[in-house]
This record gives sequence, C-alpha cells and structure tokens, in this order.
Amino acid sequence: MRRIAVLLVLAVLAGCSKPAPPQGRWEGGYAANGTIIVARMEVEADGQVRVSAPDITNLQGARPEQFQLEREKLAADLASGWDSVAPRPFDFDGKTFRKPGGIAPQMVWDKASNQMTLELYIGANPALPVPLRPVDGFHDNPWPSG
Repeated sequence: MRRIAVLLVLAVLAGCSKPAPPQGRWEGGYAANGTIIVARMEVEADGQVRVSAPDITNLQGARPEQFQLEREKLAADLASGWDSVAPRPFDFDGKTFRKPGGIAPQMVWDKASNQMTLELYIGANPALPVPLRPVDGFHDNPWPSG
C-alpha cells in the first residue's frame, strides 16, 4: 500500500513538472509602417535561449532603395553580431516564453507549425509580433525567400 502511495505522489509530481522548451533555431523579419526588424532565436539543449533582434524605426518616408539598404544592413548586423549573443534563461509554459518571473510574453511558440513569434517591445509601444520560421541553420539573409 505504501508503495502505491509513493508511486502516486511521484506521478503527480511528474505531471506538474515544467514543460521543456522546444530546441531549435528560428529566424525572420518584419518590415511595415516605417519599421524594420530582423531576428534570430536559438533554444539550446539546456533550455537557455539566445535571441537577437536589431531594428530601425521612423522610415515612413524612406525611398524604396533606402528601405532595401536598411534591410540589408540590419541582416548583416544580425549575422556579424550573433556570436556575441549570450544565452539567457526564460520561463516557458509550453507555449509562451517570459523573462524569469515576468508577465509579458517575449516569444510564443506554435507547436503544430513549429513557428515562433517574437514579441518585440520598442519604446512604450505595444508588443510587435515578429514571425520567425524554423531553420536548420542560420542564413546571412533572414528574410524568407520568395
């Protein structure tokens, strides 16, 4: 009888364990309303997260060629700076990543599609959702082709 009680307690505790974050890499970008963002995210085997999302804002009046140059510059900055991005812990509830003890979503994972959405906060504005697609390896250009 005692053995059954111990097994039940262990089963309950195992059911209450925190879900493991998905391991992998994601990248993508956002360009709208005078804002450009490029982003990379990697969840390591130990659950630590590396994330970088350089941005530029206030490009509403930029000419198309200037806008394209800024996209290319941000992509180059992202690629060249990636090695200096340190892994950090995040709380993960099975869908949403938050800073430890935090409330605001930082990244949201869709298990069915393996798509990650980076919730980027620029200034005092509401979060800007930046869709990231899963990749086997990072690219010099994080923008989806096609």
